[in-house]
Amino acid sequence: MATDPFPQRLPTLGRLGVTDPFNVSSCGVATEWLNALSAAITQNDTAAIVDLFLEDGFWKDVIALTWDLRTFEGRKDIKRLLDARLVATGLHELCLSQEPLKEPVLQKVYEDLVWLRFCFGFSTKHGKGTAVVYLVPLPDSKWKAYSLLTCLDSHSLTLRKLGPSRNWEANHGGWEEKRCQETDFSNNDPTVIVIGAGHTGLETAARLKYIGLPTLVIEKKPRVGDNWRDRYKTLCLHDTIWYNQTPYLTFPSTWPVYTPGPKLADWLEAYASFLELDVWTASTVTKTSWNDGTKTWTVEVNRNGKCTRILTVKHLVFATGSGGPPKVPNISGKASFKGSSMHSSEFKSAANHIGKKAIVVGCGSSAHDIAQDFCNHGVDITMYQRSSTSVISAKSVATMLGTMYKDDFPTGLADTYNTSLPWAVVRRLYQREVSVVAETVDKAILDGLAKVGFKTNLGIHGAGATSLFLERGGGYYFDTGGSKSIIDGHIKIKNGSTIESFTECGLRFADGTELQADIIIFATGYGDIRDFMREICGDEIAAKITRVWGLDEEGQTAGVWRYCGHDGLWFAIGDLALSRFHSLHLALQIKAIEEGIFNKADVVI
Repeated sequence: MATDPFPQRLPTLGRLGVTDPFNVSSCGVATEWLNALSAAITQNDTAAIVDLFLEDGFWKDVIALTWDLRTFEGRKDIKRLLDARLVATGLHELCLSQEPLKEPVLQKVYEDLVWLRFCFGFSTKHGKGTAVVYLVPLPDSKWKAYSLLTCLDSHSLTLRKLGPSRNWEANHGGWEEKRCQETDFSNNDPTVIVIGAGHTGLETAARLKYIGLPTLVIEKKPRVGDNWRDRYKTLCLHDTIWYNQTPYLTFPSTWPVYTPGPKLADWLEAYASFLELDVWTASTVTKTSWNDGTKTWTVEVNRNGKCTRILTVKHLVFATGSGGPPKVPNISGKASFKGSSMHSSEFKSAANHIGKKAIVVGCGSSAHDIAQDFCNHGVDITMYQRSSTSVISAKSVATMLGTMYKDDFPTGLADTYNTSLPWAVVRRLYQREVSVVAETVDKAILDGLAKVGFKTNLGIHGAGATSLFLERGGGYYFDTGGSKSIIDGHIKIKNGSTIESFTECGLRFADGTELQADIIIFATGYGDIRDFMREICGDEIAAKITRVWGLDEEGQTAGVWRYCGHDGLWFAIGDLALSRFHSLHLALQIKAIEEGIFNKADVVI
């Protein structure tokens, strides 16, 4: 266990005082526990329910009981949840899942860590959901819950227009006109405006559309997908196709494991077309105002630079990416520099700089990709490392993801399992797994980087790249070849001293050294996610918004996919997997508000 301030401990066999938990019927244990839970729920006996958990057990909820993303730790907090929400939500009809991949299974996670995982379906007053339970053994041969997830999958009042519920009408000649009217919103205003037509905005719009909420996506660029198409030419996803599937429309079996950025751009453009999403490209929201009495937004939209539309909507969803405006450090002497400098968001290709000298400031994913591009074009390239970087090979990432994200495993179930444990537990598991990978599979890479002075870390408190993604949105690199170029000296490294100023020919450092360059790329990240919202909604609205991104005290992502401090305003942020999963939960929250079954003021825990 890494040294850190967190009190949580994994329920190891030694800690539980158990030596051999394997001679049991998984189905029998799961059935007995679930029957006890069902009986206690029927009697509204919250004390009996919490007695089914370890003292330091967890109940994680995804909008099923709380209409929020919450984690309750320990019996006291779990009882607080149940006392407030058990009767109000009407949790009932608990049914053990027996189908393959959901059935009870005893898992040996490590030599000293064993639990019994199973799923059950449930109903509430407002919908149906899936639960995932992790039971651990006690010395008296009883099993108690270490963690329980309850996740709402659908509303009882909402028929999703999918599969058997799809449109059965034969349309002879009227489809194009109908689509034009829908996209123009010539006869009505949308209920929701989504700002940003990247993968997150489109997936959110798709979820909203197919539960019956008219939704308009506003995209400032000329084409859907341009947010990927306009970035550096070598951009490619570093996680696998199975992890990055899109809802309702999945990649074909011919798709490469790692998706090039331009290819993803074209996919998103096709995705918007095939799912009949209503998108206004080359358009911007120029002004908004909130009416607290009617709980509506008045939104002024400049459409394609040709006309202005005033729309009245109930919800604004900001899907503008994982950061604010590009962030470039303020370094003195820039005017004296005779070369060119730019943020990584403006960079396109090293092919334009052959025969020159380049510096990339930063050592995250974009910095490595751009430095490798320079290297491949024979450019003299130096990366300036401001702080250590968490490095893990793409091969190791694929192996870790591949336990569930693979061809023969349903993506939806993988997503449910992936979110089923609270971050406090996942952090402890990652601390073990990341250190093992670093000491075995990736040892040669990390040792080689250390020899050339490249500084690495194992993530926040040793919990790997995921901890950095969830807390900071960056600071890591899934190695696809850049590390070897650094080790071999083809990409040079400068660190250990701060940048003092620009010079005519490059950068001067506090240690007195100078690096010459014709071009300097600042791969230094982006500003506050809330900045784009502030530009559109103003300071008064922005002052009410909570923290957005990073983990809250419960280990949930703050202000994203959930209430952020202001009615009718939402943030949708994440990689393709996170957006695929939680876009549904955001849509269900909005639908519940519109149906009058969710009033935040009524949910007090």
